[in-house]
Amino acid sequence: MSPVVRRPVFALVALLAASPALAQMPGGGPPAVGTITAKPQAITETTEINGRIQAIGRVDLTARVTAYLQEQMFVEGAEVKKGDLLFRLEQPPFESDAEAKRAAVDQAQAQLDYADLALGRAEQLLKSNSGSQSTADNARAAQRTAAAQLRSAQAQLRQAEINLGYTEIRSPIDGRIGRIQITPGNVVGPSSGALATVVSQDPAYVVFPISVNRLLQLREEFAAQGGLEAMKIRLRLPDGRLYREVGKLQFVDVSIARDTDTIILRGTIANPPLAGGGRELTHDEMVRVILEGSKPREVLAIPRAAILTDQQGNYIYVVNDHNVAERRRIKLGQSSPQTASVIDGLKQGEQVIVEGVQRARPNAPVTPSPAAADALPTPR
Repeated sequence: MSPVVRRPVFALVALLAASPALAQMPGGGPPAVGTITAKPQAITETTEINGRIQAIGRVDLTARVTAYLQEQMFVEGAEVKKGDLLFRLEQPPFESDAEAKRAAVDQAQAQLDYADLALGRAEQLLKSNSGSQSTADNARAAQRTAAAQLRSAQAQLRQAEINLGYTEIRSPIDGRIGRIQITPGNVVGPSSGALATVVSQDPAYVVFPISVNRLLQLREEFAAQGGLEAMKIRLRLPDGRLYREVGKLQFVDVSIARDTDTIILRGTIANPPLAGGGRELTHDEMVRVILEGSKPREVLAIPRAAILTDQQGNYIYVVNDHNVAERRRIKLGQSSPQTASVIDGLKQGEQVIVEGVQRARPNAPVTPSPAAADALPTPR
């Protein structure tokens, strides 16, 4: 290659090296983003904390007599009704014992009948001066002894019949039964432990801790509505869905945890059956409890989709008058699941990026336009 040809090539390389921005400039213009105008909005403040579902009724089924476990009468995991037969123990030994006690009652009744006749004769002879007082006294004592023996035999029969009834283990509540712990063929008794567990289904408890400070705030807010019992309790399920039923507060604990300065609250919430079977809430399930304030409050609100988080905290992107994105550190207040209230770092009237946030870069130009309607914060 001649020197005349080589010189323009070297000049082009030098120009690119001196202007790296020209070498890296993308083909398109600034990225498009959707923005909203920050303005005061009425939202209902919420507190979202961890809680657990607990069954209102929970019964461990145990054997009350010692016998072979003969039969299991249920399907594990099924729902059962109060009075349903769940287990049957070996019955013949208890039937034989009850029959023997029944015979003892008949014998005692016969002895009492004879003692009654003997006492009647002795008293009749005594009235006619043909009998002695001692004979009458002995007959009266024998009659009382026979009556006592009959009552004892009747009590033993009742106990035998009770033990026979214990060979059939029935559900004491409506609910769902868990897996069997001891299989048929084993000898079970009062010390064997639970054979299975039944937990009630509807309604259910939701138990959760809350800071004393927040509890006092809620108590003041709901004072005009009759107290904390008017507060709504909503649940967020483990998959992120908002549970369709709304609960109410049922119990506030009597003591505060010293290490966390929290107090335990308990609410009740419906747990109806699903169309395809089963229930939405399960005993011991962890959920997020959402406590809503009594009335909306004016705050500077933006959608939660606009908020980003790093190691230093929360931030958003604001578009200035020159269509340049600025990173802005913010401080959040009480918020709803869809809307966040900003108490510091944002001014009314500023343009906040809510769509295309991932395309924004600090101090880089953007092409803003109004965000779609579904991106706007919705009052609650």
